[in-house]
Amino acid sequence: MSQTPLHLLGTPADTLLATLGIAVLEATPERVVATMPVEARVHQPFGLLHGGASVALAETVASIGGALSVGPEQQVVGLEINANHLRAVRAGLVTGTATPLHQGRTTQVWQVEIRDEEDRLVCVSRCTLAVLG
Repeated sequence: MSQTPLHLLGTPADTLLATLGIAVLEATPERVVATMPVEARVHQPFGLLHGGASVALAETVASIGGALSVGPEQQVVGLEINANHLRAVRAGLVTGTATPLHQGRTTQVWQVEIRDEEDRLVCVSRCTLAVLG
């Protein structure tokens, strides 16, 4: 298993991750795990976790995994993402876990599960990345 670059762990300053409170806990080419607090800054107007915040968490973990799995002269960018929001969350912490379904020469597809503190599935997402370079 490869070592995670330290700048990918935690919450990088001056990024969307910092705005949403996303903290990267684990990052390898095979699995990326990050948490996000569910509080007012990620709520929609009815006091629930905003679907867009869930999608931001999903694309974050998929993109980090993709970036770690390509060579130093390559990068990945998002091509498509979808999400199914399965359970409402009002407060607490959600955890997003990304694993690759396909890691090809020009594209990657990552499966993301977002779960609440009771390990209940909140959202499932699939993110397709283009490999550039």
